[in-house]
Amino acid sequence: MIVCHCMNIADHDIRAAVDWMRAADPDTIITPRKVYRSLGKSADCGGCLPLFLDTMRRCDSLPVATVDRPADGRPSQSVPYLGTVQRKRNKAP
Repeated sequence: MIVCHCMNIADHDIRAAVDWMRAADPDTIITPRKVYRSLGKSADCGGCLPLFLDTMRRCDSLPVATVDRPADGRPSQSVPYLGTVQRKRNKAP
């Protein structure tokens, strides 16, 4: 499926670029700009970015393994809900 019509980038191109970048450096932060550059292209109108990001998010190799997120992608501990953090701030003297 074509994701970016301006630059003729397909979903398989994005997945291949993400996989290649992750294989080259497991700790790198992968951004849409880096994907475009790895394909030798640049964003034009930006209309494709929502679909471009969705395609990136579906890549198994996109997340970086961290202490909170092991390589299998499951969080090792729960993340506090923002509402809880905001309530604590409001109660502080």
